[in-house]
Amino acid sequence: MPSIPQPLDPDDDGSAAPAVAAVLAAHQRGAADAAEVLNALAGARLLVPVVALLTESEVGAHGLRQEKESEMALPKLVGEDGRQAVLAFTGTESLARWRPDARPIQATALQVCQAAVQERAAAVVVDVAGPVQFVIEGEVLAALAAVESGTLGELSGVTVARVEPAPPRRRRWFARKPR
Repeated sequence: MPSIPQPLDPDDDGSAAPAVAAVLAAHQRGAADAAEVLNALAGARLLVPVVALLTESEVGAHGLRQEKESEMALPKLVGEDGRQAVLAFTGTESLARWRPDARPIQATALQVCQAAVQERAAAVVVDVAGPVQFVIEGEVLAALAAVESGTLGELSGVTVARVEPAPPRRRRWFARKPR
């Protein structure tokens, strides 16, 4: 029987981290690039939804159909092309926008990426119902999953590094003459 994971932070109130919300909003306005969003998400707590699935029902004493058995499941999005994506949310508000009956499980962004790769999903979709949707896929997804699992050495052709915005460049108002 699967065990229920312990929360990362028992005092978590479910709010989106202010830094993550700010960089996602900046990304939507075009003021932040994907690397800045990934940097913010890399250290963030995300919420992965689980939902109850009815596996068996019965007719009760009052003649009404009732639940007999159910299981908790990790829902996935399935695109028109058949590719699957794991869902993650920055907070309970964005989770409730998608599906109010879903229950949150705390996980780091790296853990979510690792789970997506283990589930053979092509992507992780953060805040699918808004306020700002962000997708992690391809080599970036594989690299983040490898960081979490410790299998980074098994990836070929992928380099993982902390990416930060470059400092502003000083403009030179003169040119040097060649000697």
